[in-house]
Amino acid sequence: MVSLAIRDDVMDELGRVAPLIRDGRVGDALARLAALEARAGDDARLLQHLGEHYTHCARSADAARCYRRAAALAPDDPRGLYNLATALIALGQAGEAEALLDRVIQLDPEDYDAWQNRSTLRRQTPGSNHTAALLQASRKRLTGPGEVAISYALAKEFEDLGEYEESFAWLRRGAERRRSLLSYRVEADVAAMAEIERVFHAALFTQPSKGCDAAGPIFVLGLPRSGTTLVDRIASSHTDVESLGEINDFALALMRLAGPAKGKGELIQRSADLDPAALGRAYLDSVAGYGRTTPLFIDKTPANFLYIGLIARALPNARIIHLRRHPMDSGYALYKTLFRMGCPYSYDLADIAAYQLAHRRLMDHWRDVLPGRILDIDYEGLVTDAETISRRIIDHCGLAWQDSCLRFHENSSPSATASAVQVRQPIHSQSVGLWRRYAEQLGPLRAALTAGGIDPDELL
Repeated sequence: MVSLAIRDDVMDELGRVAPLIRDGRVGDALARLAALEARAGDDARLLQHLGEHYTHCARSADAARCYRRAAALAPDDPRGLYNLATALIALGQAGEAEALLDRVIQLDPEDYDAWQNRSTLRRQTPGSNHTAALLQASRKRLTGPGEVAISYALAKEFEDLGEYEESFAWLRRGAERRRSLLSYRVEADVAAMAEIERVFHAALFTQPSKGCDAAGPIFVLGLPRSGTTLVDRIASSHTDVESLGEINDFALALMRLAGPAKGKGELIQRSADLDPAALGRAYLDSVAGYGRTTPLFIDKTPANFLYIGLIARALPNARIIHLRRHPMDSGYALYKTLFRMGCPYSYDLADIAAYQLAHRRLMDHWRDVLPGRILDIDYEGLVTDAETISRRIIDHCGLAWQDSCLRFHENSSPSATASAVQVRQPIHSQSVGLWRRYAEQLGPLRAALTAGGIDPDELL
């Protein structure tokens, strides 16, 4: 008999794991999860919970192990099979993941996240696609999230099939529906970036500041879908570098030390007053719990661009790599991605432009006050001259070149980002200039960027 209920004492122990992660005690959290896993036996529900917690600790392989055990115990549980599929996607096992998602949809046709995830796993072809079934599903009375998922799936599959007008029509429908479900004002993010620039003024960086001198961190950052995952895979293909993926440890360390704040403005001001060395130590103590075995590690959290001033003061030996991409391609890539978490600005073209412009102003500020600290990498240059730019990245990290960095697609380490499938493929330039297929539909994005002082034609 498969257990479907978890004892109260076990639930109490599970309940202590999330606070450990928030407190930067990832190592303690992993130790507790391992102990619970050893006692899990045939408890499928417990194994599911363990897999979810391992995922929060950036441990895709451990999560997949728990999910696979749970699936063996409950082979017709669609939620368990879905979780196993998502873990396998992070591990690069897209073929098995697609078969699992087929089974999930068979068991629960209303799991529309499974439909959308399945469409992203490979390039659809005229002889092998799901458009007919997706169109049939779209005619049902769908909930908001269901309509969003099916619309994004259709947009992806029609783009693969070269039916670009149909693709963008579904994309617009999905994005508008997703935006309607959010309570978000891009003006708040724009104001926060302006406040960061004001608080972290040039004079702050001329004052003596003793940070944490430890070596190790490589921060790969920028807007999502700008090439951060590609650079992460290139650098982590070096034998002296390990990627920790997208983790929130720096932001969590900042919030722990700054204490409760009434809003973003107060938090920003408090962050500038923190002891840089204490912040650096808190961050490094937190990431030590992931158990890395290499001298250097990558924190590939795109939003860390907000904290570059803090990173520079707290971790003076950190390497910072910033990705740039043509704003129209970047904007379109953001718009067509259904993010599971974060990026609420990505579902409206005007919001995307406003966020891009604010990001650009903040990055210009960081370069002014921190000359020489940031390596800017243009996505277009990387995909057209991979070896030259890859060597520049490795040199910036203070490492000797290794040819394995050009074979990043052979890198077997997990990737739990929106680019998890693409990074298993050799480098290509197929996405450069992709926005031009939708030049008319993306007119509002172009107009807003131009009004903000960016002429897309001058950046080609």
